[in-house]
Amino acid sequence: MTIIDYSLLALKIVTAVGCGLVAGVFFGFSTFVMNALGRLQPPQGIAAMQSINITAINPLFMTAIFGTGAVCLFWTVFSLLNWHEASSAYLLAGSLLYLYGTVIVTILVNVPLNDALATVDPASAEGANLWIKYLAEWTLWNHARTIAPLVSAIFFTLALRF
Repeated sequence: MTIIDYSLLALKIVTAVGCGLVAGVFFGFSTFVMNALGRLQPPQGIAAMQSINITAINPLFMTAIFGTGAVCLFWTVFSLLNWHEASSAYLLAGSLLYLYGTVIVTILVNVPLNDALATVDPASAEGANLWIKYLAEWTLWNHARTIAPLVSAIFFTLALRF
Protein backbone atom coordinates (compact mmCIF):
# COMPACT_ATOMS: atom_id res chain seq x y z
CA MET A 1 0.00 0.00 0.00
CA THR A 2 1.14 3.50 -0.82
CA ILE A 3 0.93 6.54 1.43
CA ILE A 4 -2.12 7.63 -0.58
CA ASP A 5 -3.79 4.27 0.06
CA TYR A 6 -3.10 4.56 3.79
CA SER A 7 -4.37 8.14 3.80
CA LEU A 8 -7.60 7.16 2.03
CA LEU A 9 -8.07 4.25 4.44
CA ALA A 10 -7.58 6.58 7.41
CA LEU A 11 -10.03 9.08 5.90
CA LYS A 12 -12.64 6.33 5.44
CA ILE A 13 -12.25 5.43 9.10
CA VAL A 14 -12.49 9.06 10.20
CA THR A 15 -15.61 9.52 8.08
CA ALA A 16 -17.27 6.38 9.47
CA VAL A 17 -16.49 7.50 13.02
CA GLY A 18 -17.72 11.05 12.30
CA CYS A 19 -21.00 9.72 10.92
CA GLY A 20 -21.38 7.43 13.92
CA LEU A 21 -20.62 10.22 16.36
CA VAL A 22 -23.21 12.53 14.81
CA ALA A 23 -25.76 9.70 14.71
CA GLY A 24 -25.13 9.11 18.42
CA VAL A 25 -25.77 12.74 19.33
CA PHE A 26 -29.01 12.79 17.37
CA PHE A 27 -29.99 9.38 18.76
CA GLY A 28 -29.76 10.77 22.28
CA PHE A 29 -32.08 13.63 21.38
CA SER A 30 -34.54 11.33 19.62
CA THR A 31 -34.69 8.72 22.35
CA PHE A 32 -34.64 10.69 25.59
CA VAL A 33 -33.70 14.39 25.50
CA MET A 34 -36.78 15.58 23.61
CA ASN A 35 -39.03 13.27 25.65
CA ALA A 36 -37.58 14.73 28.84
CA LEU A 37 -38.05 18.30 27.61
CA GLY A 38 -41.62 17.49 26.55
CA ARG A 39 -42.40 16.38 30.12
CA LEU A 40 -41.56 19.84 31.42
CA GLN A 41 -44.00 22.71 31.53
CA PRO A 42 -43.71 24.67 28.25
CA PRO A 43 -41.81 27.64 29.73
CA GLN A 44 -39.17 25.34 31.23
CA GLY A 45 -38.95 23.12 28.14
CA ILE A 46 -38.64 26.11 25.82
CA ALA A 47 -36.00 27.77 28.01
CA ALA A 48 -34.01 24.53 28.20
CA MET A 49 -34.13 23.97 24.43
CA GLN A 50 -33.21 27.60 23.76
CA SER A 51 -30.15 27.08 25.95
CA ILE A 52 -29.28 23.79 24.24
CA ASN A 53 -29.54 25.46 20.82
CA ILE A 54 -27.12 28.18 21.89
CA THR A 55 -24.58 25.81 23.43
CA ALA A 56 -24.77 23.41 20.47
CA ILE A 57 -23.04 26.05 18.36
CA ASN A 58 -19.52 25.22 19.48
CA PRO A 59 -16.36 24.19 17.62
CA LEU A 60 -16.48 20.51 18.56
CA PHE A 61 -20.07 19.86 17.52
CA MET A 62 -19.83 22.06 14.43
CA THR A 63 -16.66 20.21 13.37
CA ALA A 64 -18.33 16.86 13.95
CA ILE A 65 -21.44 17.64 11.91
CA PHE A 66 -20.07 19.94 9.20
CA GLY A 67 -16.50 18.59 9.10
CA THR A 68 -17.94 15.16 8.40
CA GLY A 69 -20.10 16.82 5.75
CA ALA A 70 -17.01 18.36 4.13
CA VAL A 71 -15.30 14.96 4.03
CA CYS A 72 -18.47 13.51 2.51
CA LEU A 73 -18.24 16.12 -0.25
CA PHE A 74 -14.71 14.87 -0.92
CA TRP A 75 -15.93 11.25 -1.02
CA THR A 76 -18.75 12.19 -3.41
CA VAL A 77 -16.30 13.62 -5.92
CA PHE A 78 -13.74 10.87 -5.30
CA SER A 79 -16.25 8.08 -5.82
CA LEU A 80 -17.58 9.61 -9.04
CA LEU A 81 -14.06 10.08 -10.41
CA ASN A 82 -13.07 6.56 -9.35
CA TRP A 83 -16.30 4.72 -10.10
CA HIS A 84 -14.37 1.65 -11.22
CA GLU A 85 -13.16 1.04 -7.64
CA ALA A 86 -15.11 -1.52 -5.63
CA SER A 87 -15.81 0.83 -2.72
CA SER A 88 -17.16 3.71 -4.82
CA ALA A 89 -20.84 2.77 -4.53
CA TYR A 90 -20.57 2.55 -0.73
CA LEU A 91 -18.68 5.85 -0.53
CA LEU A 92 -21.17 7.63 -2.77
CA ALA A 93 -24.22 6.23 -0.99
CA GLY A 94 -22.82 7.05 2.45
CA SER A 95 -21.81 10.54 1.39
CA LEU A 96 -25.06 11.50 -0.29
CA LEU A 97 -27.15 10.08 2.53
CA TYR A 98 -25.12 12.01 5.12
CA LEU A 99 -25.17 15.23 3.12
CA TYR A 100 -28.89 15.13 2.46
CA GLY A 101 -30.16 13.46 5.62
CA THR A 102 -27.90 15.28 8.04
CA VAL A 103 -26.54 18.53 6.63
CA ILE A 104 -29.42 19.57 4.38
CA VAL A 105 -32.13 18.54 6.85
CA THR A 106 -30.30 20.40 9.62
CA ILE A 107 -29.97 23.58 7.57
CA LEU A 108 -33.42 23.56 5.96
CA VAL A 109 -35.56 22.12 8.77
CA ASN A 110 -34.07 21.93 12.26
CA VAL A 111 -32.22 25.26 12.26
CA PRO A 112 -35.29 27.26 11.10
CA LEU A 113 -37.33 25.53 13.81
CA ASN A 114 -34.64 26.45 16.34
CA ASP A 115 -34.60 30.04 15.07
CA ALA A 116 -38.38 30.29 15.48
CA LEU A 117 -38.15 28.92 19.01
CA ALA A 118 -35.39 31.41 19.86
CA THR A 119 -37.69 34.36 19.22
CA VAL A 120 -40.56 33.42 21.54
CA ASP A 121 -41.03 34.29 25.17
CA PRO A 122 -41.05 30.95 27.00
CA ALA A 123 -43.82 32.17 29.33
CA SER A 124 -46.16 33.35 26.55
CA ALA A 125 -49.18 31.60 25.04
CA GLU A 126 -47.48 31.96 21.66
CA GLY A 127 -44.48 30.12 23.09
CA ALA A 128 -46.64 27.31 24.47
CA ASN A 129 -48.40 26.86 21.11
CA LEU A 130 -45.12 26.88 19.21
CA TRP A 131 -43.60 24.42 21.69
CA ILE A 132 -46.22 21.76 20.94
CA LYS A 133 -45.61 22.05 17.19
CA TYR A 134 -41.83 22.32 17.68
CA LEU A 135 -41.58 19.14 19.74
CA ALA A 136 -43.40 17.08 17.12
CA GLU A 137 -41.73 18.51 14.00
CA TRP A 138 -38.21 18.88 15.37
CA THR A 139 -38.22 15.37 16.80
CA LEU A 140 -39.63 13.81 13.62
CA TRP A 141 -36.90 15.38 11.52
CA ASN A 142 -34.32 14.52 14.14
CA HIS A 143 -35.26 10.86 13.70
CA ALA A 144 -34.28 11.27 10.03
CA ARG A 145 -31.06 12.97 11.16
CA THR A 146 -30.38 9.97 13.37
CA ILE A 147 -30.99 7.32 10.72
CA ALA A 148 -29.09 9.06 7.90
CA PRO A 149 -25.66 9.29 9.55
CA LEU A 150 -26.08 5.85 11.14
CA VAL A 151 -26.68 4.23 7.75
CA SER A 152 -23.89 6.39 6.31
CA ALA A 153 -21.53 5.03 8.98
CA ILE A 154 -22.51 1.52 7.89
CA PHE A 155 -21.77 2.33 4.24
CA PHE A 156 -18.37 3.81 5.13
CA THR A 157 -17.60 0.77 7.26
CA LEU A 158 -18.51 -1.51 4.35
CA ALA A 159 -16.22 0.58 2.12
CA LEU A 160 -13.31 -0.38 4.40
CA ARG A 161 -13.46 -3.90 2.99
CA PHE A 162 -11.93 -2.68 -0.28
